[in-house]
Amino acid sequence: MSQHAASQTVSEEDRLRADLYNFLGLLLSGPPDQTVLQQCAGLSGDETPLGEAIGGLSRVAKVTKPRAVRSEFNALFIGLGRGELLPYASYYLTGFLNEKPLAALRRDMAAKGITRAQNVYEPEDNIASLVEMMAGLIVGRFGSPASIGEQKQFFNKHVSPWAGHFFSDLEAAKNSVLYAAVGQVGRVFMEIESEGFRLTAE
Repeated sequence: MSQHAASQTVSEEDRLRADLYNFLGLLLSGPPDQTVLQQCAGLSGDETPLGEAIGGLSRVAKVTKPRAVRSEFNALFIGLGRGELLPYASYYLTGFLNEKPLAALRRDMAAKGITRAQNVYEPEDNIASLVEMMAGLIVGRFGSPASIGEQKQFFNKHVSPWAGHFFSDLEAAKNSVLYAAVGQVGRVFMEIESEGFRLTAE
C-alpha cells in the first residue's frame, strides 16, 4: 500500500467516533421510530462515563414507545411557536437565530465543499447537522478524511463553544425522558472529544 493510500484509511477508533456522531445526528434530527428505538435498546456500555451514559440510553429506550418519543421531541424542539430548547449555535452563542456563528459556519462549509441536504430547511448551525458534519469530516464524506488538526479546528470553532451546554440543557429539560439520556451521552462525548483534541497538536 502506498503511503498516500495508507494516509486515507480511517482508524477503527475514528470510525467509532464518526458512528457516535452519526447516531446523535439521527436522534436529534427527528424522533426515532421503532427500529431506531430497538437499536438504542440493544446498545450496551462499559463502566466508563460514556459507557454508563450509553447503558442509560439503552434502559430508557427499552420502555419507550414511538408515539411517546414523538410527543417528547415535539415538546422539546418544535412546540407551539417554539420548543423548550432551540438547538442552534447562533442562539446559544448570541441569543438570536441566524447570527454570525451561522455565517461563519456557511463560509467553512463552502470551503470544505459541504452542502445542505435538499430536503432540509433548518439553519445549518443546528446540533443535528453539526454532529453529522463532524462524522463526515472524520470518514471523508466531503473528500479525503480530515486530519486531526482539521477536525479540531472545526470542532473548536463550531461545536465546542456551545454543544456541551446544549446537551446539559437537554439532559435537564422538563420534557426530556429518552432525550435526557441522549443529552447525557452527548455531554459526556463532547467532554471526551474536547479533551482528546486538547491533547493533540495542530
